[in-house]
Amino acid sequence: MILIIVVVAAICVAFANGANDNFKGVATLFGSGTTNYKRALLWATGMTFLGSLAAVMLAGNLIKTFGGKGLIEDAIAKQSEFAAAVALGAGLTVLLATRIGMPISTTHSLMGALIGTGLAAGSSINLSTLGTKFLIPLLTSPVIAVLVTIAIYPLLSFLRKKSGITSEYCICVGEKEAEVIAINSPACQSIAADRVSELTVSTGETVSCESRYSGKMVGLDAGSTLDSAHYLSSGIVSFARGLNDTPKIAALLLLVPAFTAITGLATVGVAIAIGALICARRVAETMSKKITAMNHGQGFTCNVITGLIVIGFSRFGLPVSTTHVSCGSLFGLGAITGRANKQMIGTILLAWVSTLPIAGCMAAISYMIFGYLK
Repeated sequence: MILIIVVVAAICVAFANGANDNFKGVATLFGSGTTNYKRALLWATGMTFLGSLAAVMLAGNLIKTFGGKGLIEDAIAKQSEFAAAVALGAGLTVLLATRIGMPISTTHSLMGALIGTGLAAGSSINLSTLGTKFLIPLLTSPVIAVLVTIAIYPLLSFLRKKSGITSEYCICVGEKEAEVIAINSPACQSIAADRVSELTVSTGETVSCESRYSGKMVGLDAGSTLDSAHYLSSGIVSFARGLNDTPKIAALLLLVPAFTAITGLATVGVAIAIGALICARRVAETMSKKITAMNHGQGFTCNVITGLIVIGFSRFGLPVSTTHVSCGSLFGLGAITGRANKQMIGTILLAWVSTLPIAGCMAAISYMIFGYLK
């Protein structure tokens, strides 16, 4: 009975992870208007699944880390009810956050659930392992993302201008471009509103304002080249997320005799994809629209920084949160451009702080219930 609960709970964690995390790799694609929600979601889901499969070869250390060994006493970490409680506590926490549209870290949820279950089981907690393998990577990675974005974005913007690539705004009606406006014009949304009476607008068509780049990059059109690079960088982030997150959840399945590392990773990868396709919309809106406004180049910068940090940490078996890194890069962008939504950032930070104790409490209660049933 407990082993069945382990499998169901682990799949629920993977489903919740997909719903809460999958869109984070392509949030800037959607937020900058480079593509629509459906295309961004499909791209993210496909690349995340490839990352899940690649985890078999590249991220085996994370499976060991999130099995609880070294952090919790080995005898307790091997219990099936321990894995069931960790999975249930983490899964419920992520599902709750997804329901309210708040991007939180599955990594933090799992860490809180590991600690909460360990304490409920009477285990001592290895503080050295907790610090070096969990807390330090999780706390430093978003700070690194903020600082790198603040340092790199002005440099890239300077190089763009020096190369003769300029920005322009386009007022669009439905699928048709109606007018191009110079970058030094007043707010383009106001101009768009003024022009509505001058344009023929059919029922159901929307008037929007988009930022584009004009000029050449290595002999190619700057706008289309940047959009292609943006897609590529979003794919890298999504691949990195699958690579980093899948082993953490698959570790819970390895206590079930029927699962090997390969079948566990594949099962988790499929569940993540299903969760993303069904329930990603609310978190997508928060990540794409509510943290900071961005254009194509700014979104591209954030994605490259996020992908490099997550892949780099994963390669050394250090569990970072894609949520924290991607949000950190967006925080840094908002700080340097002055367009950050401070209220939303504060709400997200509060959700991050509360993730660990909520997951720990839910997991501890689950462990006590499983112990009673046993």
